[in-house]
Amino acid sequence: MRRAAQRMALSVCALLACGRVLAGEESIHLIDAPGRDLTATSCVTCHSLDYIPMNAPLMSRASWEKTVHKMIDKFGAPIRPEDVDQILAYLTAHYSG
Repeated sequence: MRRAAQRMALSVCALLACGRVLAGEESIHLIDAPGRDLTATSCVTCHSLDYIPMNAPLMSRASWEKTVHKMIDKFGAPIRPEDVDQILAYLTAHYSG
């Protein structure tokens, strides 16, 4: 039951982030391209979206892949396996150094 409540809370946070309701997130605009919404909702469940452009100069596809899998495996990010490739493609195309 607790796990279901946690998932519900994460879902609500993700929905609020999509509407840019979270304080401070309204000024963070990710590049508009396929995969943006999935990436934004997946990442903002755990941290601010400003981490994406802030880390971009240091990142390659391999480093984004390592980071995404760390978020899933170590921090429990609610990212479905079938969404990982789309998130990685978006991050690599628009936020790699």
